[in-house]
Amino acid sequence: MANSPQAKKRARQIERRTAVNKARKSRIRTYLRAVEEAIASGDKAAATASLRAAQPELMRGVTKGIFHKNTASRKVSRLASRVKALS
Repeated sequence: MANSPQAKKRARQIERRTAVNKARKSRIRTYLRAVEEAIASGDKAAATASLRAAQPELMRGVTKGIFHKNTASRKVSRLASRVKALS
């Protein structure tokens, strides 16, 4: 357990940051789920629209330090190729 005042403060800050990051990660997952559902339904227009909405959210996660840049790029790339494959 934290003993020094500085360590106690850091523990409080980490708690706050964890809550914020959890919310951001959940928000991004919601956007990704919308893309997945649109792909599963076979609706190319809806899939394209939801991918366009999800892309900036994912990249915002990168700038906020939730995801690594390559991870987000890989996710976008794989989703885009699956959307493109819909006929």
